[in-house]
Amino acid sequence: MALTIWHNPRCGKSRATLALLEERGLTPEVRLYLSDPPSREEIVAALAKLGRPAADLLRWKEAELPAGLTREAPEDAILDALAATPKLIERPLVITETAARLGRPPEDVLEIL
Repeated sequence: MALTIWHNPRCGKSRATLALLEERGLTPEVRLYLSDPPSREEIVAALAKLGRPAADLLRWKEAELPAGLTREAPEDAILDALAATPKLIERPLVITETAARLGRPPEDVLEIL
């Protein structure tokens, strides 16, 4: 099974999710998305697998949040913000060939394995 985690090693939930996968004998591709940011197209593809709007992937309390951006903003505006500022992407995100889940809590990713 192809498995990728958009990972931030400084994040406790991200570390716990990666450990949970590894405890189950899985070796995901670890994408350090802050230093290797996903393209807008990759974000759109991940959201399609997640089955949620872009607003659900955005960290709304980050200082880097563009002024005036709200949950009611057009999807394109939120996608632009996510692509321009990877720190705004909620973490961790685990992606398989057919589905994706946020590791909040980490056990949520087990649904797609």
